[in-house]
Amino acid sequence: MREEIITSGRMNPMIDPQLHIWHWHIPLYLFLGGLAAGILFFAALYTILGKEKENPTAVKIAPFITPILLVVGLFALFLDLNHQAYFWRLYTTIRLESPMSWGAWTLMVVTPISFIWCALNIKEIFPRWDWKFKFLYDLDAFFRKHLITMSWILLIFSLILGMYTGILFSAFNARPLWNTSILGPLFLTSGLSTGAAAIILMSKSHEERLRFARIDIMLIGIEMFLIVHMFMGFLASTQVHIEAAELFLGGPYTTPFWLFVFTLGLAVPAILEVLELRKFKVPFMIAPILVLMGGLLFRFIIAYAGQASRWLY
Repeated sequence: MREEIITSGRMNPMIDPQLHIWHWHIPLYLFLGGLAAGILFFAALYTILGKEKENPTAVKIAPFITPILLVVGLFALFLDLNHQAYFWRLYTTIRLESPMSWGAWTLMVVTPISFIWCALNIKEIFPRWDWKFKFLYDLDAFFRKHLITMSWILLIFSLILGMYTGILFSAFNARPLWNTSILGPLFLTSGLSTGAAAIILMSKSHEERLRFARIDIMLIGIEMFLIVHMFMGFLASTQVHIEAAELFLGGPYTTPFWLFVFTLGLAVPAILEVLELRKFKVPFMIAPILVLMGGLLFRFIIAYAGQASRWLY
């Protein structure tokens, strides 16, 4: 007869089922939100710097996909809600200590601005576009007059949106893997990197692609540093944090994370972009596609691995 000693009343393998509260909706929402934040950040930045002509895709073309990204992400978030009819109550209060409140109000600012930004640049896509009504031309003139002010608002709130996607996880103290301040900067950096990758994919200008390849290399370097620093922090912390890190260091998430996220999603794209900058003939689409896939997998793995980590002591 096999005898087993149960040391905890929670999360006993083959006895207690593993509880997953957040499914595919949340990591998808976090990826789309981070991607939109990255694109809008660069659009606002280069508008403030007065470099719209050198970066037409970043400022005028790429932002056209951000309303779609935000709407799809919000719809995925809506599907995850248990009480969908009461989502509007998020907007009846402001709680500075709540990441959910920060996210709700940030999206309330960023989403309409993303639509306005597209409206201001719609003739870049449809040259014959006509607003037909005078009040729409008046609105267009008003927002163009205050474009720099709107750009500053968008710049700040896109940074908040990108960082909030990580803080949303790190606020959960009950999950050791998420309980680290590194996740906020890490998710922001990843969002900016995927935003740069999307701009590279959409750009027809070789100079603009090279410019954003340099930016992406820098962001990938920062992201890799933060990942290594995060695991070093876990291994130097409590036993539950060490066990959370071991999910990626010999555990079930080792291969998916280090092969598909760290290697194929970060290291390989960085190498390909360096080769492109050194004038080697490399298909420019490969690196940004890998970055986008790596960013999506990163959020799924962190979401599911975080729910597998737990406190037992």
